[in-house]
Amino acid sequence: MLRPINPSGPRIPGLSQAMLVESGKLLVLSGHVPFDSEGKVVPGGIAEQLDQVFANIGETLKAAGTDFNGLISLTYYVCDLDQSMLPDIRAVRDRWVNTEQPPASSLIGVAALFNPDVLIEVEAMAVIPESMSA
Repeated sequence: MLRPINPSGPRIPGLSQAMLVESGKLLVLSGHVPFDSEGKVVPGGIAEQLDQVFANIGETLKAAGTDFNGLISLTYYVCDLDQSMLPDIRAVRDRWVNTEQPPASSLIGVAALFNPDVLIEVEAMAVIPESMSA
C-alpha cells in the first residue's frame, strides 16, 4: 500500500523523504490539537500535548477505517519552537508512528496558534486500504 522513498544523501532520523501511495484512498486530516474528550486543552508541556494530539489523530484514523500504519505525512506546527523540544517531539512521535516506515514529515515553528494554551497542532495525511474503502 505504501512505499517509502529515501534517495541517497543526508537523512533526518524518524521520517521518510517521501511516501508513495501504491493503493487505497487518500485521507486528509485537518490540524489536530491537544483537546481532551471535554474539549479542554490538556495541561503540560509539548510532550503531554503532543501525546494527546496523536491520541486524537488515532481516533480520526480509526473512524475512517485505518490506523497509524496508514500515515503518509505529518506537519507539525509548534509555538516558540526551540531545538530543545526535538527530543520530546521525536520520543512521543515514535510511540505512535510506524518507525520502520515513518511518514514524511515537516516541522514548522510558529509565533502563535488559535488558542494561547495550545503549544502544538498537527496536520496529517493517511491512506485507507482498498479492502476498507469499498
